Amino acid sequence: MKKKPFWKYLLFFVALLGLFLAVLFGLGFVKFTQIQGFITLAKSGAFEPPPTAVTTDLAKQSEWQPTLESVGSIAAVNGVTVSTDLAGIVRQIAFESGNKVRAGDLLVRLDTTQEEAQLHQAESQRDLALLTLKRDKDLVEKHTISQSTYDDAEANYRQTKASVDQYNAVIARKTLCAPFDGVAGIRQVNLGQYLKEGDPVVTLQSFDPIYVNFSLPQQDLSKLVVGQPVALQVDAYGDRSF
Repeated sequence: MKKKPFWKYLLFFVALLGLFLAVLFGLGFVKFTQIQGFITLAKSGAFEPPPTAVTTDLAKQSEWQPTLESVGSIAAVNGVTVSTDLAGIVRQIAFESGNKVRAGDLLVRLDTTQEEAQLHQAESQRDLALLTLKRDKDLVEKHTISQSTYDDAEANYRQTKASVDQYNAVIARKTLCAPFDGVAGIRQVNLGQYLKEGDPVVTLQSFDPIYVNFSLPQQDLSKLVVGQPVALQVDAYGDRSF
C-alpha cells in the first residue's frame, strides 16, 4: 500500500487548527458583543435589578413584662428524721409511708411494759404518801405529832411523786409523735424490731409552705423588690405554674 506524502498530513493539521481558531474567535466575539450590550443597557438605565421580596405584618399594641429566669431547687420548710431517744422493741406503728400526719400524732410506740409496771407501783406509793401527808397535817395542827414527823411525810410524798413523773417521762420518750404537720417518708422500722438510741424511724417533711432556692446575677439586684411575684414550674407538672 502506497503511503500519503508528509505534506498532505501537514496541510490537514493546519486546516484543522485554522478551523478551531475560527470557532474560538467567533465565540469570543459573541460574548464580547453581549457584554458590551449589558454595559450599554446599564448606562442607559434600561437594565434594572429584580425587585426585593418584602413581607408585611400589622403592628399591634401589647404589654411586655420583663422576667428573670433561673434554675433552683425546692426545700421543705421543716424536715427532720424522727429517731429513737431510748432503746427498745417496736410495739406499735401508727402510720404508713407517705401519709399526712398532724403535730402530736402517734408514729411509733416502743415496748413500755416494764416502765408501766414500775409506774403503777410508784403511783401506789405516791397515793399512800399523800394519805399519810394529809393525816399528819391534821395531827401536826393538833400538836399530836412533831413538826419533823410531818416534814418527813411531806418529803416522802414529793419523792414518790417524782418517781411517778420519772416513769411517765420514760414512757413518753418511748412514744414517738410527729413534731409538726407534714408528710411521712418511707417507714424504716418493723414490728418487733429492736431499736438502739438514735436509730432512724421515718423522715418527716412539711411542704406547706415550701422554700424555693435559686440564684440570680448580681447585676439584677436592682430589679428585685420585696413582695415581687415569682412563677414556679416543675418538670413533674409540665407547663403548670405555681
